[in-house]
Amino acid sequence: MTTAPHDPADLPALTVRTVPLAGAPDLIARLGPAAPMAWLRRGEGLVGWGEAARLEFPAESAPEGTGRFAGAARALDALRARARVLDEVGAPGTGPVAFGGFTFDPRSGGSVLVVPRVVVGYRGGRAWVTTAARGGEEQPAEAPDAIAEGPPPAPVGPLDWQAGSLSAGEWGAAVGRAVERIRGAELDKVVMARDVIARARAPIDVRTLLGRLARSYPDCYTFSVAGMVGATPELLLRREGDEVESLVLAGTRPRAADPGEDARLGRELQESAKDREEHRYAIDSLRATLAPLCASVEAPERPRLLRLANVQHLASPARARLLPGASTLDAVAALHPTAAVGGSPTGAAMRMIRELEGMDRSRYAGPVGWIDGDGNGEWGIALRCALVEGARARLFAGCGIVAGSEPAAEVAESESKLQVMRAALTD
Repeated sequence: MTTAPHDPADLPALTVRTVPLAGAPDLIARLGPAAPMAWLRRGEGLVGWGEAARLEFPAESAPEGTGRFAGAARALDALRARARVLDEVGAPGTGPVAFGGFTFDPRSGGSVLVVPRVVVGYRGGRAWVTTAARGGEEQPAEAPDAIAEGPPPAPVGPLDWQAGSLSAGEWGAAVGRAVERIRGAELDKVVMARDVIARARAPIDVRTLLGRLARSYPDCYTFSVAGMVGATPELLLRREGDEVESLVLAGTRPRAADPGEDARLGRELQESAKDREEHRYAIDSLRATLAPLCASVEAPERPRLLRLANVQHLASPARARLLPGASTLDAVAALHPTAAVGGSPTGAAMRMIRELEGMDRSRYAGPVGWIDGDGNGEWGIALRCALVEGARARLFAGCGIVAGSEPAAEVAESESKLQVMRAALTD
């Protein structure tokens, strides 16, 4: 059911119960094929199904608006205030939990929060199940029935591929126009994204994609929220108590099968002036946006190399402590869009994206994750992902463009990033 989030009186009164589970559940195996929700890393995290509440947030008129985040924060506060909560575990991710995804551009509709009817969680050796029911409804089945394995995931089958909003050549030409304008001092950096379309013969089973992504990219955050599914390396924000963490990624090279060539590509990335510049913009953006909400922001002087299965990135972990009164979604709103997915300066980059990309990103490159009733949660950036709607999957990839960028190299980099979801869709 879709609930208008604007009037708290219209929100459901939920009864939410969390109880411990024995053992370490295979989280993906618990999911059924209907609209599964997930946030997973190295076998830990949360999965959910069903809808106790669904909150959708409309497009905004302001080009830099944050109303969808503010509306979500108010709606969550109202839901929590009306909920009867029985929590026998008392850990981050227990009690009332919402999975969410926000659009990249405020002028796009489709931002959503979903409180599942059932959530199964596992972290640090502790497992639990949370059930949520509306007032007057029967409580969903609890353990052990709630964690019975679902039916086996279905293969994807044959796929027909087609160009997205722009062909690879058209997108490369748009990158070239962006480079010219950056060299003309219009801005410092812009992130240009593209899409491709895959069509299957039958509805795509998201659980199949989740399983493949989790196995191939265990160090990434594998997610599924309202049809957007992927494995992102980029942690926008993790909150526990008043402590927050973020992982900034900017600057990319592919991996190589030969260890010597792989090491050479890593050294090239670390020594690249273009990639160090791109990374510096991302760090400066994070410091500037978190400063009004945090007592301090700590980040290393030099980035480290983060090696994933298909690519390697320059990476900088950052830590901060939220000031009293600052909410999780305040911080998410302040951080989005980072220079790693938008550009620098932000306003100029957003205008160029709207002018040159030729598509609506929807929730691609927007915040995706979960939040509990105490404000604890994890939010990533929806990268290396696809929007799955029935038998259709729309894949996305983006590249940071600066003065030294070469269009052909950026097209090749985008193809490398698209390969994550191409492989997940391929039987």
